[in-house]
Amino acid sequence: TTFQDGGEEVEDGAVYNVTLKKVQIQQAANKGARWLGGEGDQLPPEHTVRQYETSKIRAIKAGTLEKLVENLLTAFGDADFSYISIFLATYRAFASPRAVLELLLDRFGNLETSSHGEVANLNSLESEMVLRAEIASVLRAWLDQCSEDFREPPDYMCLLKLLDYLKNNMPNSDMESRVQNLLKQFQNQEVEAVDGFCSTSSSDLVDGEELEISNPEEFSSFQDHVVAEQLTYMDVMLFRRVVPYHCLGSIWSQRDKKENKNLAPTVRATITQFNAVTKCVISTILGTRELKIQQRAKIIEKWIHIAHECRILKNFSSLRAIISALQSNSIYRLKTTWMCVSKDILLMYEELSEIFSDHDNYLTSRELLMKEATSKFANLDSSEKENQKKSQKRLQLQKNKGVMQGTVPYLGTFLTDLIMLDTALQDYVEGGLINFEKRRREFEVIAQIKLLQSSCNSYCLIPDQKFLQWFRRQRHLTEEESYKLSREAEAAADTNILSPKSQKSMVKRISTLFLGTDVFTPPKEQPLKSSPVGGSSGESTDSASVSSCEFNHSETEDVCVTPVSSPEDPLKKSSVGSDKGYDSDKGSISSDKGSGSSKGSIFEPGSGSDSGSIPSRDSVLSSAPRALAVYNRQSEGSCIIRVSMDGLHASVYKSILITNQDRIPDVTQRALLKHNLEPDAVEDYELVQVISEDKELVFPRDANVFYGMNSHVNFDFILRKKA
Repeated sequence: TTFQDGGEEVEDGAVYNVTLKKVQIQQAANKGARWLGGEGDQLPPEHTVRQYETSKIRAIKAGTLEKLVENLLTAFGDADFSYISIFLATYRAFASPRAVLELLLDRFGNLETSSHGEVANLNSLESEMVLRAEIASVLRAWLDQCSEDFREPPDYMCLLKLLDYLKNNMPNSDMESRVQNLLKQFQNQEVEAVDGFCSTSSSDLVDGEELEISNPEEFSSFQDHVVAEQLTYMDVMLFRRVVPYHCLGSIWSQRDKKENKNLAPTVRATITQFNAVTKCVISTILGTRELKIQQRAKIIEKWIHIAHECRILKNFSSLRAIISALQSNSIYRLKTTWMCVSKDILLMYEELSEIFSDHDNYLTSRELLMKEATSKFANLDSSEKENQKKSQKRLQLQKNKGVMQGTVPYLGTFLTDLIMLDTALQDYVEGGLINFEKRRREFEVIAQIKLLQSSCNSYCLIPDQKFLQWFRRQRHLTEEESYKLSREAEAAADTNILSPKSQKSMVKRISTLFLGTDVFTPPKEQPLKSSPVGGSSGESTDSASVSSCEFNHSETEDVCVTPVSSPEDPLKKSSVGSDKGYDSDKGSISSDKGSGSSKGSIFEPGSGSDSGSIPSRDSVLSSAPRALAVYNRQSEGSCIIRVSMDGLHASVYKSILITNQDRIPDVTQRALLKHNLEPDAVEDYELVQVISEDKELVFPRDANVFYGMNSHVNFDFILRKKA
């Protein structure tokens, strides 16, 4: 089979990409070979005659909403077999369920063209049956893949409209029964806010329970694998509930608006759980003042063992939460305590930390996640023989149980990718057509989330109520409290130790500590305030969210834990706040260097776009591939910058796409819009780039931001009200 680019077809309200598919359908002996009695499939090529068939594949690239909905009925005939799934997974970015349903039932229910585009007579029984079958196929897929779209309490208008259509057009059908059952199910269910198993509000506590600081003895009584299994149990329950379209950059980026406080609850729940795990780690290590250094080191060792058990269970969410907590300022600075951690365990910690290295846009964690997603059990490799033996022994115990494992990802990776896509690609192209190529790119990420959700059905974990109650009772320390307790545990011998440090060199520094180096002064990279907890990158990426995301662009709504990594370190974005710590507007944790293109990444130059060019309005209609703009790197006239408001935590930012044509008023207006402020107030603000702790670059009124900015430091800006 060979494929050939067939160019584009333009219709009123739609643009299609055409591909010609050439398939060999027959191979026969030529005349001379037949005379000799030869068979075609047993002869060399020069003695055979091949017959080929060429078919045309039409895939819509851009169109009006009406055309996109109409294409649901014609896509199969155009050989665009994945179109329905892509549309259903992404349409919430540009339309509501009611708008799509009304078009499908009211307008296209009377469509005068069949699935093959031939004029049909609606009075013809055959054409009515074809049309009814096409609509039924779309509705069936909708109910199968996105039934949550119809959960609209208390009226359920869409579901009632659908039921009315089925009663009139497909009475007594299986579809009608199914919709009736779904309506009853929704009506009988109480509207449940997703329970993150980790909320510490008093309403979630059983009568008589109070929040408490962890008792070291009680924590030590839980076996390492039990803790890991229970954390995985909670993560699996939450991840399976995640509604994929909640992760879309255009939706997730709107979460911090007042009217959207309940937006994307399934994603918020996973973020809350991530932050709860991170805070639990910190409170168990620092919460008890009376602990001796050796006792505190033992607790750190226990958490490293638990992290390793999470790795065996392929739970990358809690694994990252634990590593993030251990790399937070308050824990990382405990120099003497870390020196008491055994060498073998320290090496295990280093290997686990390397999984989330920001090198090549987190290539290691991306490749590992995809590798684990399709395997029955974890693929464990260790450079240290003792750790390898222990890992294989624990893994063998898992295999002996005969139960396959799923994979729980770090959701921040996907949030970041989707935010970057939303920032770098236009929603509409020339003529006001919806850019559906953007939705195809987003679906590549959504499909990965769905695959991993499906894999989570393989877990067979039983809740341990004793541990769950203990976990729920933990009182989480604020960032200030944990830092104060850390200072009490070990006074700072060197103030530089408190500065955020890059993740890459951290492992080496800890090794140096173990080898006995008395004093080390890590390079000073960024003011403490700049280590956010989440953030995102995307045109509308807020850094104020709940973040445990993986790019260099995350957002944080509340910063509780300040990891010891550089602004580019995703771990530093592992915030721990009630509903704000790991979230990411359009992305997630940000790692300044990590947003570049990488092998296997959706931002790879060859994976759909040409390096660094900014998509123009009609870029989708252009045959030349273009690459996505990224943070911290100028490429072919575009880049992404992060803009925070003066007076707010630096991690609360929005990611803005700028080009070499943008001047201060344009960028300022976009930043105000992203921060939900009045865009007409452009004259009241000035834009400055943060160069270092004590240096800023102030831009003149009409300066070109792209050419005027300092490209050798982080692309971090502040929007400040003029005096």
